[in-house]
Amino acid sequence: MSDIFSGTIPALMTPCKADRSPDFDALVKKGQELVGLGMASVVYCGSMGDWPLLTDAERMEGVERLVKAGLKVIVGTGAINTASAVALAQHAAKVGAHGLMVIPRVLSRGSVPAAQKAHFKAILSAAPNLPAVIYNSPYYGFETKADLFFALRAEHPNLIGFKEFGGNAALTYAAENITSADDGVTLMIGIDTSVFHGYVNAGATGAITGIGCVLPREILTLVNLCKAAAKGDVKARRLAKELDEALYELARVDGEPDLVLYFKHMMVLKGNPEYRLHFNETDALSPSQAGFIEAQLKLFDAWYAEWSQQGDVKPYLA
Repeated sequence: MSDIFSGTIPALMTPCKADRSPDFDALVKKGQELVGLGMASVVYCGSMGDWPLLTDAERMEGVERLVKAGLKVIVGTGAINTASAVALAQHAAKVGAHGLMVIPRVLSRGSVPAAQKAHFKAILSAAPNLPAVIYNSPYYGFETKADLFFALRAEHPNLIGFKEFGGNAALTYAAENITSADDGVTLMIGIDTSVFHGYVNAGATGAITGIGCVLPREILTLVNLCKAAAKGDVKARRLAKELDEALYELARVDGEPDLVLYFKHMMVLKGNPEYRLHFNETDALSPSQAGFIEAQLKLFDAWYAEWSQQGDVKPYLA
């Protein structure tokens, strides 16, 4: 249906104004900046966008503002009930968004496959012309397996793939059991520690990234290397592993409950003060957490400044 689920796609965070309301001007500016650097599109509003802390109206405004700015937008459908998720999907289609990231039902009957199937079907039916991927994450308390995926796809051709957040083993499961038989089914890497494995070993077509908001050129370079490695480029494989390893301590926070706090702090360190505040005033890294991530970012920046000057690396730089 679309190539929207390919390439490197930042999961946008929601900046705050001084009154802790969403700063949509800053949101759009950052989206435009990242796409200008080579990102394929943007995701809003997933976990990185703090969807549980925003009203549906605020989320819809963010989506509409991004679309009106000319960006390709994939919309997260996370909600505390199916009716809200359906409304978000309908709004995405109405304002011209380009895809859906369908998040499982949470809190109520989240572990029940029949309930999840009904939830997914309602969202997919609400925007049948928008290509969609299921956001598969153990953190939501439910993992979509091959039988449910293909049952849904048989009735909803707009379901074209997976965003897999479960790590390397989950990416391997998806590749082995779901996405490798049909080029029409795509696999998106959904966690920053699995970029190498996803591209090289699991045949992923794209990556939805959190750390890419902080280090866009570095992540685009990693993806360039991984794509080349997936084609058998020996040099690219070695360099991709070096960069992947160097990024690990920064990337692994993508799988932690404080991921937005970490990434917003790194954004501030990189010269983006509009990410200093959180929607809940009490949400904050501990002094030790802040010190740790500051040291890791400083270490990585120093390493990358030298590593990227190597002659072998330069052809792959973003």
